[in-house]
Amino acid sequence: MSIWEYANPKKFMQTSAWVLPWAVGLTVACLVVGLVWGFFFTPDDYKQGSTVKIIYLHVPSAMMAINAWVMMLVASLIWIVRRHHVSALAAKAAAPIGLTFTLVALVTGALWGQPMWGTWWAWDPRLTSFLILCLFYLGYIALWEAIENPDTAADLTSILCLVGSVFALLSRYAVNFWNQGLHQGASLSLDREENVSNVFWVPLLVCIAGFVLLFVTLVLMRTRTEIRARRLKALLARERVA
Repeated sequence: MSIWEYANPKKFMQTSAWVLPWAVGLTVACLVVGLVWGFFFTPDDYKQGSTVKIIYLHVPSAMMAINAWVMMLVASLIWIVRRHHVSALAAKAAAPIGLTFTLVALVTGALWGQPMWGTWWAWDPRLTSFLILCLFYLGYIALWEAIENPDTAADLTSILCLVGSVFALLSRYAVNFWNQGLHQGASLSLDREENVSNVFWVPLLVCIAGFVLLFVTLVLMRTRTEIRARRLKALLARERVA
C-alpha cells in the first residue's frame, strides 16, 4: 500500500472518519491529565513562583505554532511536486489552527514576561521572529481568501509558505543563533541539563502530547470540511452549467 493512496479524497475521508474518534478521545485524555496535573498538582518554582505553570500552555502552543507551519510546508511541497489536492487543502486547513497556537504563545509569553522581565514585550530575536511568523499566518490565510481559483491560490500560498519557513526556523533556533536576548533557552532538550525539573517536565510532556493530538484532530476535521466544500462548489457549478 502506497502512502499516496491517502491523497485520494475518498480514501482520505474513509480513513480520517475511522481515526477521528480515537484522536478526539486521546486528545481530551492528554489535555485533561496534563493541564490538571500541571496547574493543580505541581509546586511553585522557587524563582518564578506560580507563573512557572504557564509553561503548560506556552511551551506546547509555541512548539505547535512552528510545527504547524512545518506541516504546511510539507503539504505545500507535495502540492507543488505531485499536485495532490488533499495536501493543498490540508495546508489550508492547518493555517487557522497554527495562527491560533501562535496567538496563544504570544499572549501567554507576554503574561509570563511581564512579572519576569518587567515588560509585556521585548524585541528579542525569538519574539520578533515569532511575531513575523504570526504575520505570515495572517498573510497565508488572506491569500487563500483573496484568490477565487483554488489551484492558483494553492500555488501562491505554497510559495508564501516556503518563504515563511525561514521565520519558522528562526523562531525555533533564534536562541542558538543569537546569544543576546531575554528569552530563556529550551525547556525541553536532548541535553538533560537544559530540561526543567522532572516535577514540571513529565506533566509538560503530557500537555505537549495533548497539543499534538489536538492539532492532528483539528486538521483532520478541517480538511474533511474543505473537501466537502470543494465537492459542493463543483456540484453547484455543474448545476449552473446544466
